[in-house]
Amino acid sequence: MYESREAVDAGGLISYGADLADSYRRVATYVDKILKGTKPSDLPVEQPTKFELVINLKTAKQIDVTIPQSMLYRADKVIK
Repeated sequence: MYESREAVDAGGLISYGADLADSYRRVATYVDKILKGTKPSDLPVEQPTKFELVINLKTAKQIDVTIPQSMLYRADKVIK
């Protein structure tokens, strides 16, 4: 199991972690505020709010692992 979807795209079985694209968008708003004069110390610390589950069925088949259908329904991306 991995934290980032890139590992699953490269052949890993499952990843569950923060959606990095969403996090990068949030960083852009912080940069904008700082460039407009807000002190970084005045900005609140944020934690990820969007997470994604990615499953690689091709890898599961290779290692003879059965992924429950209920888990596949919850996945944000399934690699076949």
